[in-house]
Amino acid sequence: MEVEQNLEVLIVDYSKRAQWLRAAVLGANDGLLSTSSLMMGIGAIHQDSKSMILTGIAGLVAGACSMAIGEFVSVYSQYDIEMSQIKRENAIELFEEKKKKLPSPLQAAGASAFAFAIGAIVPLLGAAFVKDYHVRLGVVVGVVSLALLGFGGLSAYLGKAPFVKSSLRVLIGGWLAMGITFGFTKLVGVTGLYG
Repeated sequence: MEVEQNLEVLIVDYSKRAQWLRAAVLGANDGLLSTSSLMMGIGAIHQDSKSMILTGIAGLVAGACSMAIGEFVSVYSQYDIEMSQIKRENAIELFEEKKKKLPSPLQAAGASAFAFAIGAIVPLLGAAFVKDYHVRLGVVVGVVSLALLGFGGLSAYLGKAPFVKSSLRVLIGGWLAMGITFGFTKLVGVTGLYG
């Protein structure tokens, strides 16, 4: 008796994940880095926690709005180009089907702003409960470093890329951003260019 077995092979095209993965990782990483770098920059010249927290909140709001608007404009441009191409091809019978497959500018904008805000919350929470200046700076660098490793690892896992290499690349880039911002702002403060 011959038993027939149907084997299904699941083939996952990881390149299809690239667009949403890029947007989510970019948004969260940008929120994390720009907010923490702003906070470190202010921390270079102001030692009070209020200045750092307010700077972080302003960075979160401004960055989320900027990311949403940028993503909306970018995706809407892509949408317009693809709609024009569909019309040029006179694919009237496929018009509605192709239209459904196009990206949504509003969804992209919302996702980008949300991802940025998630990243930006990390350094804010790190600094919110620490009064001592030096400890606060250390805590911000520490929690941001852990989050950078997490984002790097997550993007490596979802994209099936090398884990250690991806994580370290994100971590080192983050350290550079925070260090350069801190150092440059400190230099401006020391030279007297800052009021």
